[in-house]
Order: sequence, then structure tokens, then C-alpha cells
Amino acid sequence: MTVVLAGVHAVKHAVRFGAVLDRLVSAEPAAALAVLQTVAPDVAARVAIGPDAAGRVAADPDVTGRVTVELMSADEVERLAGGRADLVGLARRPVTVRTGTGPTVLLDNPRHLGNLGAVVRVAAGFGARAVLSTGTVDPWHPTVVRAAAGLHFAVDVRRVTEVPDRVVAFDPAGDDLRSATIPDDAVLAFGSERHGLSPEVRARAERTLAIPIRPGVSSYNLATSVAVALYAWTAR
Repeated sequence: MTVVLAGVHAVKHAVRFGAVLDRLVSAEPAAALAVLQTVAPDVAARVAIGPDAAGRVAADPDVTGRVTVELMSADEVERLAGGRADLVGLARRPVTVRTGTGPTVLLDNPRHLGNLGAVVRVAAGFGARAVLSTGTVDPWHPTVVRAAAGLHFAVDVRRVTEVPDRVVAFDPAGDDLRSATIPDDAVLAFGSERHGLSPEVRARAERTLAIPIRPGVSSYNLATSVAVALYAWTAR
């Protein structure tokens, strides 16, 4: 499966965590490479602009081992990326990733693609082992990958049909998170944005925890809730 990496930051993150780039394209290769050199010189060292006047060259690495950036029209880049992007990479979906040592995040039937991508980004930042999801939404949907800024390559992201063991469920009716210690091998379960946790996940939970919230505030954003829970794990 080919993964579309839309934008310099997505390319940067994916390469840092082992992505194999089959192709790089841009409507302005020199400008894109300049941005990459500013924000990620370590990654820019592996990239070059094609040698011919048009900038269109073979997608294979050149003799120095660097990947070349092909010139592509702005309209074509936008169609490929699903929106505006200064640089677009095409990479192979990883079979394995270098995961963190933290808990696994389980999203119970998430519906919002952007929220799912934001959770992947948070989980990668805190060093979670995996982001698992139930339901019909593909966690590798291009919109999810875009929202995650290429960090699908830093954490095990996949859809599951069975709820794993060691579930710690998050629900407003649970025990105060501040009184809990979250083990490294826990599976932190969060319900969908509108419907909450399913009966199946609730039944598998070994413990239910609640994130503190000010009276009158109804809820947190899904990615914010995951961030609070993972911070609690790191701060124990």
C-alpha cells in the first residue's frame, strides 16, 4: 500500500522513523527543499532536486543515494495530496515500526478522521506502543495520515476487530485519574466523539478512570483526552 505524505512536516516525520520514499514531488522543488533544509536538515541531506531544466527526473535515488524531487503542476500536487502541499512524498506502508514503550491507545469506533490523526500524532509524541481502532474508519485513510503529520511511521496504527486485554477505560463516571497509576502495558480506551464507549469495551475494562474537568464544561476533544491520559502515565 502506498502512503501519501502531504507536506514537508509529514515527509520529515516519516523519513525520521524509517519510511521508504518511492517518490517526492513538488510544484516548486527548490522552495520545498529550502523549507526542508530549515526545519529538518537531517532529512534534507537525503533529498536532491532533479538535474534537468524541468526538474522532472527518475524517481529512483541518484548516485549519491539521495531521493530526487520531481516537478509537478500545482493542480496535480493538490489532487495527489488532497489539498495544498509544498511537498508530497509517496512511501510504502511499513510492515513494522519502531514503537515506543508506553501504553496502547484504543479508540472505540472513532468517526472523525482529523481527530483520529491528531491522536496518532499525540501517541507518537508520548511514545505509545500503538493506536488501535475499532469500527469502520480506516486509520490509514489519507485524511488521517495528513492530520497525523506522517507519524503513522512512529507508532503501530491499525484497525482491530477484538478488544484486547488490560483495558483501562476513560469515562466521566470513573475514578479520578489523579489517583491512578497507569502501567506501561495498559490499553487506554476512549469512546467515540458522540457515543462514548461501547458495552463491549466497558465489559473488558479492568478499571475506569475519569479526566478532571471543570463543572459546566461538557467534554474534551478526543486528542486532548488521549494527551492528558498519556501525560498522566509519564508523570507517575
